[in-house]
Amino acid sequence: MRRGVSLLVVVLLLVGGCGWPRDTGSTLTDVRDGVLRVGLTESPPWAWAPDQGEPQGAEVWLVQRLAQRLGARIEWYPGSESALMPALKDRVLDLVVGGLDAQSPWIEHASLTRPYVTMRTLVAAPPGVAVPGDLSGVRVAVPAGTAEVAALTAEEAVVVAVPEVTGAEGLPVVVGEWRLTELRLQPSGHELGKQDHVWAVPPGENAWQVQVEDFLLRLSHADVNELLVRAEAAQ
Repeated sequence: MRRGVSLLVVVLLLVGGCGWPRDTGSTLTDVRDGVLRVGLTESPPWAWAPDQGEPQGAEVWLVQRLAQRLGARIEWYPGSESALMPALKDRVLDLVVGGLDAQSPWIEHASLTRPYVTMRTLVAAPPGVAVPGDLSGVRVAVPAGTAEVAALTAEEAVVVAVPEVTGAEGLPVVVGEWRLTELRLQPSGHELGKQDHVWAVPPGENAWQVQVEDFLLRLSHADVNELLVRAEAAQ
């Protein structure tokens, strides 16, 4: 492991009463003015890796801000959560991002930051289109192949599967709340889901986690919203 420390050093640190928080390894020290190794899961508009060129997405750009703050160079490692989280546990990676939710099942492999933003998925409509209180029998456009298809079916709505919601459908649609202003939509009272977004860091790397959380919790909802709109346009 790159960040192993000798037993003697650990003992000396404990006896010396060095300040808390303390890392079990040395992630923060190694990243600062060094290399930040980031696992990236595909989850547009939060993060994705194109076939050519640099990764893109709202959280990719946030990682770049964090790296700049620390004077670090980023190494990106795209992959699935099932591949990246064990690498994070073994400290082969320093960070994993990509639309992660606070309910992530990977808590045995990673420490999750506190949620830094909550984003809702809503039924919304263009001006002049009403959304009744009961969706039963109501035609609603929704991106095909998403979890929201099942949520609409449970509400007995008539699912109109589309490749992408554009705002020009002329009927109620399912969108992430960050798209309301961009598409000139009005939210209804129907919320189909919400996610508390987090990043994942190696377990036990307390000083590093504090550093990452300090960066994230300084962001406003509007900051993240703006990045998501930019990411939607970049896809």
